Amino acid sequence: MGQRIQGTEDLYGGYMRSWEHMQDVARHLFGTYGFDRIETPALEQVDTFVHGIGESTDVVRKEMFRVFSGALLDDLLAAGNESGLKPRQRMAMRPEGTAGVVRAAVEHNFVPQGGTPAKLWYAEAMFRGERPQKGRLRQFHQVGVEWLGASDPAADAESIIMLMKFYEQMGFSPANMKLMINSMGDAECRPAYREKVKQFILDHKDQMCEDCLERAEINPLRAFDCKNEGCHAVMKDAPLISDNLCDDCRTHYEQVKAYLDAAGILYIEDPTLVRGLDYYTRTVFEVEIPNAGVGAIGGGGRYDGLVELEGGKPTPGVGFAVGFERIMLALEALGVSAEPAAPSCVYVACAGAEQAPVVFDAVLALREAGIRCEADRTGRSLKAQFKQADKMGAALCVVIGPDEVEAGVVTLRDMESHEQVQVPSDQLVAEVKARQ
Repeated sequence: MGQRIQGTEDLYGGYMRSWEHMQDVARHLFGTYGFDRIETPALEQVDTFVHGIGESTDVVRKEMFRVFSGALLDDLLAAGNESGLKPRQRMAMRPEGTAGVVRAAVEHNFVPQGGTPAKLWYAEAMFRGERPQKGRLRQFHQVGVEWLGASDPAADAESIIMLMKFYEQMGFSPANMKLMINSMGDAECRPAYREKVKQFILDHKDQMCEDCLERAEINPLRAFDCKNEGCHAVMKDAPLISDNLCDDCRTHYEQVKAYLDAAGILYIEDPTLVRGLDYYTRTVFEVEIPNAGVGAIGGGGRYDGLVELEGGKPTPGVGFAVGFERIMLALEALGVSAEPAAPSCVYVACAGAEQAPVVFDAVLALREAGIRCEADRTGRSLKAQFKQADKMGAALCVVIGPDEVEAGVVTLRDMESHEQVQVPSDQLVAEVKARQ
């Protein structure tokens, strides 16, 4: 028997309704901010993620799922390497959403010279070769936004405000959330800062892990995000970006904070917050639920150089992503249910085979009116049909037997109060609608 792959989940029942609810919250809230939905392919060229996420990241180096057709895989095994592959043959499953959206924006010219900024949101499955554990899956789901073409610090602040409102509408109390912010500088001030951090790591190389020593040469700021406790302790004394920002980055950061203060958004400044992907510049932010045991449940930041890395003209950008599975785990830890109630239905019960055509017509009429409706199609007894109606959470049960057919009526049973009334058959739809 085939089994699901470790680190993946089947979404069905209440869990699927929760995922749909999260998308509904996003659709409504993000829509009020002027964002439209986009869906990009789950398959992209590898270069899309290498350019965007960064070759030094664990996502690209260790976690990205590569995809090859059977015939191409045979050729690769025969050749021993992929040096002969064309870019379009080097494919990967989407490990995060931003790079694909930016690729689409460049390819379709979403932000023409002097044009209106593009405001996009998505809700998609992502794929990473994680070691499966709580809050870390190989296929997981994210909702995210990307705002391309806006350089004003107000865009950073609005994105953060929208993120916090999203969490509140998902069921989190502001008192349970911890918002951390920082500035990572830009192309003017970050290179010199990177060199300082690199030298700090090399000066403490005897205390750093092999991965961090490698990061020192590729992207030393990633050492702040190392999960090794020893490295984490050493990096507490490393130079901080907050002491090395250029005037423009410092002014931008101060304006972002002023907007957040004006909106009443509480935050903690964390000068070691760097996020995990290489494309971020200036503002970065992350949200945790302390003591929930799932780590960050979302975050994002500004990425003013990413469009250029994907082959487009200089275009500022800011965005965030939130993880569905981690949000659900965090809500569970807080004792909050995000699972919407199962939708109510009307159950049409058939007393005997002779009434089946009348039941069939009644079901069609209810569904044509947009009413969720169920009926027995397995030959159950009337008593068993009532039990099935209860199990399905039916609010009303329509009973059609020989007496009802002869009188031209149906019996309408309230499943909670058990009260019954007879209604003319041609008024069934109107009566059900009046009771909803």
